[in-house]
Amino acid sequence: MTLDSLVPASDLLAHHAAAVRTSIRIVDHVTPADLRKPTPCADWTLHGLLTHMIAQHRGFAAASRGIGEVERWKTRPLGDDPAGDYRASAEDVLAAFAEPGVLEREFPLPEFSPTHLFPGAQAIGFHFIDYVVHSWDVARTLGITVDFDAAVLVAARPVAAAVPGGSIRTAPGSAFGPAVPWHGAATLDEIVAMLGRAPDWRD
Repeated sequence: MTLDSLVPASDLLAHHAAAVRTSIRIVDHVTPADLRKPTPCADWTLHGLLTHMIAQHRGFAAASRGIGEVERWKTRPLGDDPAGDYRASAEDVLAAFAEPGVLEREFPLPEFSPTHLFPGAQAIGFHFIDYVVHSWDVARTLGITVDFDAAVLVAARPVAAAVPGGSIRTAPGSAFGPAVPWHGAATLDEIVAMLGRAPDWRD
């Protein structure tokens, strides 16, 4: 099964951009006092989650330009303006993915494989589902609501369902845990449950 069979390539970039821009709006609420809060991501405080999200933006932006340096994926401490740090990295990946022909490129993703190159549409799909879920993670940590257009969630659901399970979900630092049983009606709740979050999570 290819990503294009799940989300048409013509729609993927728009849905991806909407998810990342939603994450920017959510992270804009973060203050330094929030950074020690636990998150739905096991073992990560909000500081740890944001440094991960920023590193992923930088890594995927570099990969879209053919740069596979592991250094681009390393996390770094946040500065005095966490929301500003986050916004800059998010704008970087949005600009990178807006470049002509990005869907047809091959991405080096050293966090996934040290040698394999990934089709652009597949790599962008990886990043897309991350930022649907991480937007929810940050919003839930802060106790605020995240709202996605229905079309974004319709596109995200089959991508979430296609994420591999097994031991990779329990590896240290894994972004997604084992699926959580859930029987609610909300699509976003179903997506986060498939990717290891309890939709009713509270700090």
